[in-house]
Amino acid sequence: MKWITREDVKVDRVACPWLINRFIDPDAEFEFLSKDTDSCSAMHGTLFHVPGCELGRHGQDVSLNSILKKHVLNDPALRLLAETVRAADSRPINPHEHGKGLRWIAHRLSKLSLSDHEPLNREFILYHALYAEWKEKRTPHATK
Repeated sequence: MKWITREDVKVDRVACPWLINRFIDPDAEFEFLSKDTDSCSAMHGTLFHVPGCELGRHGQDVSLNSILKKHVLNDPALRLLAETVRAADSRPINPHEHGKGLRWIAHRLSKLSLSDHEPLNREFILYHALYAEWKEKRTPHATK
């Protein structure tokens, strides 16, 4: 399936493909819209993190929260990961303490002039690690 978002990925637009690839659509293809794209109505695929789309920002929620809700992914570790992403990518009232570090990493990587697919390849390992950390904290007796 094709998933479509805006170009110049940083935090939420990397976290969403990680989530999609890992929990929803392992064969997902990602397409990045140019900043000059003024209409998404002719796009064939699922839009996310595009203004006005269902799987976008709503209130303080980032697109990752929207995707979790749409696909009924209630894993507490994914919820913690979403709180971290929200703190890194927006300005929530009570930000998760690790959001600042995630924002710093994502914004530094964006300065490397990478294509939009390259941050996905480089940062997925970070999201795997964060998810594993939150999974372990939510289920302390889990095996490593």
